[in-house]
Amino acid sequence: MNHITRILLATATLSAAAFGAKSADLAPVLAKPGPVTVDENFSASDLGKLWNVAKGKWEVKGGTLVGSEKKEDSHAAVLTLGQKNHDSVIRFSFKFDGTDNLSLSYNHAAGHLFRVNIAKDGVTIMKDGDKKNPAIKPAQLAKAEATFAQGQWYTMLVEVQGTTVAVQTDNGVKLSGAHDALNVDKTGYRFVVKGASVALADVKAWEIAGGAK
Repeated sequence: MNHITRILLATATLSAAAFGAKSADLAPVLAKPGPVTVDENFSASDLGKLWNVAKGKWEVKGGTLVGSEKKEDSHAAVLTLGQKNHDSVIRFSFKFDGTDNLSLSYNHAAGHLFRVNIAKDGVTIMKDGDKKNPAIKPAQLAKAEATFAQGQWYTMLVEVQGTTVAVQTDNGVKLSGAHDALNVDKTGYRFVVKGASVALADVKAWEIAGGAK
């Protein structure tokens, strides 16, 4: 099947004074959130049963989760949140403390599907390729320039409905894109960190209720 990629929107109206915050309230734009499926504030000393450390070092510290790459892994740090979903909304706060590379990745039964990449200078939505099938190539769905400073908390909201993904942050990033391949069941969410380190806080996810707004 030939999948169609559609770049819908990639905008960021930012200035040097556009700062973010922890646990900022962001309103969904694609659909109305339904039942809450994840509500994690990292108040316990250990991660709950939905979380699985695949690579790297992940430590709960004072209501945050700090992730960093291990040199011996020769791989980015990967933490899986095993909450299955098809259409969903997820919100989380993050802070760069050394590195400036964080991704929220979605997999499906066949492997990697797509990811939202956050760097110091912007956000990109990428459809993943398939190493087992060279015909399925990676594709950039949307990109927005922004500034994410070291030591500063920011909040991101990611919505997936059908073929469309929309991303926004509390410092002004708004972008969305679509690909026919995204309309599948997902196995969960994966947080991926290159280098050291990134702090995460207040991860909350919802199913989508009632269809599109």
